[in-house]
Amino acid sequence: MAEIRLPKVEQGQTKIRNVPIAVTPEGFWCCPSPVGFQKTLKSQKPLNKPKPSSPPPQVTAHKKQIPVTEKKPMTTPIKPAGTYGDQRTFTPVNHGISAPVVPERVPRPKVEHVPRNVAIEYGEPGTSDMKVILLGKQGFCVKLSVHKKVLMEHSCFFTDKLSGQEPGLSCLEIDDCEDVESYVETVGLMYCKEMKQRLIKQSVSRVLRILKVAELLGFNSCIQSCLEYLEAVPWVGEEEEDKVVSSVLRLQGEGIGVTPVLKRISSNVTNPPNDTISHIMELVLKSNEERGRREMKSVVLKLLRENNSLPSYGGPADVCNETVYTLSRSCLDSLLSLFKQAVELEPSDKSMDSREPVVKQIALEADNLSWLLEILADRQSADEFALMWASQQELATLHSKLPIVSRHHVSCITARLFVGIGKGELLPAKDTRQLLLQTWLQPLINDYNWLQHGCRSFDRKVVEEGIGRTILTLPLEDQQSILLTWLGSFLKAGDNCPNLQRAFEVWWRRTFIRPYSDAQGNVPQSDSSMASKQQD
Repeated sequence: MAEIRLPKVEQGQTKIRNVPIAVTPEGFWCCPSPVGFQKTLKSQKPLNKPKPSSPPPQVTAHKKQIPVTEKKPMTTPIKPAGTYGDQRTFTPVNHGISAPVVPERVPRPKVEHVPRNVAIEYGEPGTSDMKVILLGKQGFCVKLSVHKKVLMEHSCFFTDKLSGQEPGLSCLEIDDCEDVESYVETVGLMYCKEMKQRLIKQSVSRVLRILKVAELLGFNSCIQSCLEYLEAVPWVGEEEEDKVVSSVLRLQGEGIGVTPVLKRISSNVTNPPNDTISHIMELVLKSNEERGRREMKSVVLKLLRENNSLPSYGGPADVCNETVYTLSRSCLDSLLSLFKQAVELEPSDKSMDSREPVVKQIALEADNLSWLLEILADRQSADEFALMWASQQELATLHSKLPIVSRHHVSCITARLFVGIGKGELLPAKDTRQLLLQTWLQPLINDYNWLQHGCRSFDRKVVEEGIGRTILTLPLEDQQSILLTWLGSFLKAGDNCPNLQRAFEVWWRRTFIRPYSDAQGNVPQSDSSMASKQQD
C-alpha cells in the first residue's frame, strides 16, 4: 500500500475549491446528488486548467497569455447542504490536492481530460486518522478523510487491507474507481446509524449503485439495508425490474439471503400455473358486466399471445389448450341449452320481457366462444374447434327457428372460422371443411344482412374472402355444388348475401378453361411419345 504525501499549497499554485461538509449528530456526511457532484467538479475547470509557459507551436499568438501567478484565487461561499435534526455545524474541508501536470505525451491537453480534485472529511473535523484516495476513470481524484476504526468495523475489504498496519496516519489509494459518487456515499453510510432512513428518499437506480459498491467493500449491513429498501419500494417499469432482479440474483450466487426481494417474481405455490389460468378464464366467462368482460378478455388474450413465444407454452398438446377446449365444450353445451329454451318460449310467449334474459345469455355464450376461438387461433390449435363447431347440426337446426336478433351472434363464430381457414390460421381436414360449409354456410347467409348493419366488428370483405377460399380448398365437384347453391341465393338477395364472385371465377376457370388448356398441352406430349415409340 503506497503512502501518498499531500504537498502544501505554495504561493502561485492552483488552489482547489473546498467542498462544504454537513456534519450531523450521527457523524454522517450528506453526500450530494449526482447532479450536484458533477456541478461541483465542473465548477473547478477554470481553477484546474494548467497554463503552459509558452504557447504550443500550432497555436497563434493573438491571445494574451496570463501568468499563473497573476491569477487571483476564487473564493466560493459555503452553502448549507441540508438540514438534518440537531445539525451542529457545516464545516469546510481545509485540505486540498494540487492539480497534477498533464503528461507531455498529450499534444493538446483539454480541460475535461485534466484530473479534478475534491476533498471530503467524515465525522468530527480534524479527528480523521486515515486518507482514502479515489482515482476515477474520468480523471476525478477524491480524497476522503476517514477513520480507520470505522472502516474496519463495517468493511471486510478495508479490514483485509488495513489489518496489521502500524498506527498513525495512513493512506490507501483505489485506482480505476468506476463510480466515485456511489463510493463516496457508501463510505459515508458507515458513519450513519440509520442507513434505511438515509436510503428512503433515494431512487432505485442510485440504491443499486450503492449496493454494488457495498458488495465490493463487503459492507454487509449496507447490503442488508439496500435489500430491505428494494423489497419495499415499487419498481417502475420492466427495465427497472430487470436491473433489480439481476443485481439481487448476483448476490444470491454469493450466498446472501435475498428471498424477500425475489418473492415478488417467484412463488413456491404448489398449484401449477395452468390451474390459475383456468380460474382466471372461468371468472371472465362468468362475468355479466359488459365493460369488465370486454377489457379483461383483451388483457388475457394479449398476455396469452406473449406466452406463445415461450417454449413451455408451445405445441398442440399444451395443457393450456386443453383448458380452453374444456371451457369451449362447456360454453357450447350452455349455448345449445339456451337455444332450446328460447325455441320453447317463442310459440307460447311473444313478449320481449320473457325472451330478453335468454337472448342476453345467448349473446354472452356466443361471445365467450368467439373469445376462446381467438385464443386457439393465436396458438395455432383451433382445428379441433372447427370440427366441434361443424358437428353442431342440432344447433344449426334450432338456429333457423329463432329470430335474427336472438341468433346472429352465433353466425359471428362461423364467420371467424371461415376467415381463419382462408388465412391459413387453422388447417382442419377436408371432411371437416366440407361439413362446416354444409352445416353453417346457409345460416350465415340468412343472417348476413343483419351482420353487415348490426355488428361493428364485422368486415364484409374479409369474411367473403374467407368463405371463398374455404370453398376452393374442396374437391372441384364440391366447389361446384356449393357455389351453384350460393348463386341461387345471391341472384335473389343481392347485397344481403355474401359476394363470392372471386371464388366463382376461380371455380369457372378450373372447370371450363384449365382442363381445355391442359388437353392442348398434352397433345404435343402424346405425339412426341408416339414418335419415340415408332423410332424404337
